[in-house]
Amino acid sequence: MTEAKRLAGEKAIDYVQDGMIVGVGTGSTVAYFIDALGAIKDRIKGAVSSSEQSTQRLKAHGIEVLDLNHTGTLSLYVDGADECDANKCLIKGGGAALTREKIIAQASQQFVCIIDPAKQVNTLGKFPLPVEVVPMARSLVAREILAMTGGQPVWRDGVVTDNGNVVLDIHNLTISDPVAMEKAINQIPGVVCVGLFAQRRADVVIVGGQPPQVL
Repeated sequence: MTEAKRLAGEKAIDYVQDGMIVGVGTGSTVAYFIDALGAIKDRIKGAVSSSEQSTQRLKAHGIEVLDLNHTGTLSLYVDGADECDANKCLIKGGGAALTREKIIAQASQQFVCIIDPAKQVNTLGKFPLPVEVVPMARSLVAREILAMTGGQPVWRDGVVTDNGNVVLDIHNLTISDPVAMEKAINQIPGVVCVGLFAQRRADVVIVGGQPPQVL
């Protein structure tokens, strides 16, 4: 799938316009987008990054990384996903950057999601759903989610997010109503962010291939 990821990442450059500040996500597919962005870095004003990992890669290409508080609304956000359904709802957070990714997606006028074909699903939930949680609330949130969804929460031991929080991965879900589940989990005290991108879903999905498919 490496070639598919590269093709999807490079295709997303079509959405970058001169003078933009580009929102940039996290992950292996996004890495190809960052590399392609580096080739046209003189055409853009800079980038807003969702993770320390992406920030380092952007800076290595000589792209200035800016603070979202100073940029205001972004025209474009490009990111990957762990799963994508036919309605462009997503599961994200495999790289533990879900909160910053969701913030940048909300702040952007257009969200372009880049994936390889294996990420396409009919119903979300085969990939464990990440939930970022305040550390002291980890057990409370796990119990609440188990009671609410029937899914099995597993602490991603040893992982600390860039925000200093922990991640629960919820296994054995079938998410027939992503918007409702996103809202419900967000209401649990101690939840910082749930990796369902349904209320603010992708506007465009690029599926890597020869040629890339634009949905």
